[in-house]
Amino acid sequence: MSVGKEESQSDIGATILVADDDPNDVFFLKRAFTKAGHGYRVVDVPDGETAIDYLSGSAAYADRSRFPLPALMLLDLKMPKVNGFEVLAWLQREKRLDSLKVVVLSSSGLASDKQKAKSLGAHDYRVKPADIDEMLILVKDLAARWLP
Repeated sequence: MSVGKEESQSDIGATILVADDDPNDVFFLKRAFTKAGHGYRVVDVPDGETAIDYLSGSAAYADRSRFPLPALMLLDLKMPKVNGFEVLAWLQREKRLDSLKVVVLSSSGLASDKQKAKSLGAHDYRVKPADIDEMLILVKDLAARWLP
């Protein structure tokens, strides 16, 4: 998987940052956004450390014309280097990113994970769908609820 890989779509709208270390989940998520036809730019990063680099505009992500701040971040919890909870804790300290909507998208359905994510500022918590049809429904709901 390439770090910071962009998926361009015609009439690109808002940027969505996907922080997830599972390439299959990223593939199906991007496919669902494409099928939904909203025209969002979906950028993926493989871990929490790279998500923080992207959001802070550091190193390879300094060029905001290529790597604009996202309107929405979909955040996995269990990632290498820096996990999703640590990214949420970092975001709480970054007041300039207060307008960023963060939805945890995890394979964990544990109530304790959901409660912890919400207490760290996640706007929503969703369990990853099992198939592409459910993923498409999820993507449409997320777009309607959290994107311009």
